[in-house]
Amino acid sequence: MSRPQDLPVEKDAIDRAATLLRQGDLVAFPTETVYGLGADATSDAAVAAIYAAKGRPRFNPLIVHVPTTRDARRLVRFDDRALALAKAFWPGPLTIVLPRRRGCPVSWLASAGLPSLAMRVPDHPVALALLRACGTPVVAPSANRSGRVSPTSAAHVRRDLGRRVALVLDGGSCRVGVESTVVDLTSPKPALLRPGGIAKSAIERVLGQTLRRIRPENGDGARLSPGQLASHYAPRARVRLGVRHPGPGEAFLAFGGVPAGIETPALDLSPQRNLAEAAANLFAMLRSLDRAGVTAIAVAPIPHRGLGLAINDRLERAAAPR
Repeated sequence: MSRPQDLPVEKDAIDRAATLLRQGDLVAFPTETVYGLGADATSDAAVAAIYAAKGRPRFNPLIVHVPTTRDARRLVRFDDRALALAKAFWPGPLTIVLPRRRGCPVSWLASAGLPSLAMRVPDHPVALALLRACGTPVVAPSANRSGRVSPTSAAHVRRDLGRRVALVLDGGSCRVGVESTVVDLTSPKPALLRPGGIAKSAIERVLGQTLRRIRPENGDGARLSPGQLASHYAPRARVRLGVRHPGPGEAFLAFGGVPAGIETPALDLSPQRNLAEAAANLFAMLRSLDRAGVTAIAVAPIPHRGLGLAINDRLERAAAPR
């Protein structure tokens, strides 16, 4: 990929960025919090490209950005608490985690296989114009390499991501400069998953409830939202890892080719042993094999490098006792 383009924020630039997103490319854009690395949230391949570009070590759920509350309600189930928070703080630096709707088109990779989505309506004219022009929900973690300081200017993005991003929309410095506050409303007791641009006390006043504070386990972040909760989707079937040939009655999730003679259900994460392709296929293929009604899924060895680290992390959680 050539050097990313830096375009002044005019209509032509917004239209170009929207076209790139719809094509599956990555676009960096400003929000009021930090610059986001945007991808089409409905595309497994585009979401996988975000993990690869950031060098993200685990499949943390990503925040889905939309231009209006109405758009968010098409993807997730709102209750009265969510409506109150949206009315008070959207557009703005608040992310709300809610149950995804049946038939929601957002990639399961974007939510790390969880039945919930982290939703936000950003408060920045460039971000909102891009989301309206794109016409699709956009996942957008901070536009930096994983573990580095979040970017609050286009220059930060260029230095950190370089050719990994197709286009950078330069909207100047971010007004808030810290990530959004993340609140989980998937249970009767609301929880603060990440402090951020909206104060905990302000959220509690709107809800009329005290927010529980959920902290990352072992400091490694994840999993209801970026940075939290060690709970992941797991198939009903048992998962056995590092298997080169499945046993009797086991479905098989291959990597680099399905061995001859296998009679049980089998899918291949990537016949060409491409880790980005494997990451894009992971959740959908696990679910497909699970729906086949088998009691166990055998999974081929995955290399422990690059996105393979994230794939193996997710598989180890799927295989953990439950």
